[in-house]
Amino acid sequence: MPRELVILECEVCKRRNYTTTRNKKLKKEKVSLKKYCKFDKKHTVHKETK
Repeated sequence: MPRELVILECEVCKRRNYTTTRNKKLKKEKVSLKKYCKFDKKHTVHKETK
């Protein structure tokens, strides 16, 4: 399968809040999205982790 499951971690509180998929053939770099963190109660940057 060309898509793989990735876990997103909040940059502020370092908690793993979200999961998403990415196409590993087209996107070689790590995913970085701005998502809502329920622990910080605001939108923060979430980056892909292992």
